[in-house]
Amino acid sequence: MPDLRGKVTIITGASSGIGRGTAVEFAQLGAHLALTGRNQENLQATAKACVEAGAPQDKILLVTGDICDEQVQKNLVEQTVQKFGRIDVLVNNAGIGGPVTIETIDMATYDRIMNVNVRSVVTLTQLCIPHLAKTQVRSALAFDIRFYVKNIERFYHILSLKTISNLSELASKQIRVNSVNPGIIPTEIFKRAGRTEEECAKLLEHSKSAHALGRNGEVSEVAKTIAFLASSDASFITGAQVPVDGGRHAMCPR
Repeated sequence: MPDLRGKVTIITGASSGIGRGTAVEFAQLGAHLALTGRNQENLQATAKACVEAGAPQDKILLVTGDICDEQVQKNLVEQTVQKFGRIDVLVNNAGIGGPVTIETIDMATYDRIMNVNVRSVVTLTQLCIPHLAKTQVRSALAFDIRFYVKNIERFYHILSLKTISNLSELASKQIRVNSVNPGIIPTEIFKRAGRTEEECAKLLEHSKSAHALGRNGEVSEVAKTIAFLASSDASFITGAQVPVDGGRHAMCPR
């Protein structure tokens, strides 16, 4: 089991889904948490789940806001350092998608997706680098990109490869950069993408056949992988893209 006791960890998109599951997993492993998300009520629910998982209330910091807002990012980093004195781990989890194709996506939606899934990752990482480099432990940066946009996921995959390649240059500062690439994980993101309950159910049922294991994944399976990469157990792993997708990456499109 990874040991994250006392590791000061920032997790974006922590108010639901994989972000919440990761926060709870880190809480169970003893991490100190700085959690951010847009929905204050949901973020507080995540904090409650973390306390129930064993995290002391005073070891949890909540910062509500849009992660694309650079002032929110600055507040997050400054408040984390002020409360805990350092930053050991950054989990860039916030992400959005939608039932669109490269032919139908409008530029406003495209810009929003890119701002959340790519630009915010770069700008927040830039703010955290000086703090990650100072820690006495081997710093870890878990970097999570999800591919939910039909027919343009290959573009995101290529982009993520390039981003990981660039961020892996931080190895000279002993900052490890890794990507966790999930398959289909049933979370609220499918409903938020504008699908009806019926459409979500149909999509999730069909997506089982897109995985070699014949099922969709679970939030906990992704969270445990992120925790491993953030721990000293993965001290010689950097620049890796780890598929937690039941073999989806190896399957022909279905």
